[in-house]
Amino acid sequence: MEKELTSSIDHQVIVGGLEFSWDLDQGIFKYEKDDAVLFWIDSAMKILFDTIEEISGDKAAAVVLETAGFRQGIVVGDYFKSQNLTLNEVAAVLPNTYASAGWGRMEITQVNNSRKSAVIQVKDSWEHKINESQGKKTQGTFTPGHFAGILTGLFGVNIWYNVLQSQIEGHPYSEFEYFPSNMTVQQNIHEYARQEQSEQIRKLELLVEERTQELNELIREISSPIIPVLEGIVVVPLIGKYDEQRSHDLVQRTLTNLPSQKAQYMVLDLTAMSEDITRDTVEFIEQLAKSAGLIGVKTILVGITPEFAISIAKSGHNLSAFSCFSTLQHGIYSALSEQGRQII
Repeated sequence: MEKELTSSIDHQVIVGGLEFSWDLDQGIFKYEKDDAVLFWIDSAMKILFDTIEEISGDKAAAVVLETAGFRQGIVVGDYFKSQNLTLNEVAAVLPNTYASAGWGRMEITQVNNSRKSAVIQVKDSWEHKINESQGKKTQGTFTPGHFAGILTGLFGVNIWYNVLQSQIEGHPYSEFEYFPSNMTVQQNIHEYARQEQSEQIRKLELLVEERTQELNELIREISSPIIPVLEGIVVVPLIGKYDEQRSHDLVQRTLTNLPSQKAQYMVLDLTAMSEDITRDTVEFIEQLAKSAGLIGVKTILVGITPEFAISIAKSGHNLSAFSCFSTLQHGIYSALSEQGRQII
């Protein structure tokens, strides 16, 4: 009997002029005759916020919460407007409305109907409590976005906000300034998407630059190695296409390493060079051969195809000072012959 009486008394209560009711049999809780639900702030709601931020990231979560707050505020603002309440009347009922629902204490401290502007103070909001338990140091976006939505519904024009001060930063309360603006939540979403796209492009460019640098280093390491084949004879295979940087690197590396090989003859194998032979390519080969000659190393060219020979002739460069052979084998035999040696 006592339980039935308690249930009957708790079925409906008025708090701050607002109605709360329960139907325990149906599992229904209503706030002002509309279905509502209760969550613990420091546990259930915090977990919800943490999960959103973990999955989407802090920046995306801030945009999501701001947008959700704004759109919820639009619904509230439209409701008050449909009741034909003036802004001053709304300002009078809002504090109890939000306080009774656990949103903290809020107050519209300034309002200008002609300018469609306002200043709102909020203390101990549920969002602030969540942010505080998360250890955050910056103002959340849901609450200010929510009141921007309410004022947008009441004023009939898009309203946006600036944060004047924040409770999470040590002030006694948060204070937001509201004013007409071209900034919308849709623009915020698009701006965030553009920023994310730009950030991803920047990261991709850095990654490509790093990989390109690593690849260039690898190419320099393995490109045209000096291969000792017999005493005093080395082979340098030229592979692919040589631009200015690659040509310079090869000349420097070859001239540096030839003395350590005690080379008398350098056989330049052109077999694997790109078919796109330019004047610069021929000039590079001539420069490499002449530079080797300055340190006492004679150059022999092998692997010259008929097409390559035509390109050399058209280039105007004269490579006749160097012995030329069609195959690597003939080039090595020539070097041995000049040394007075032969393969038995």
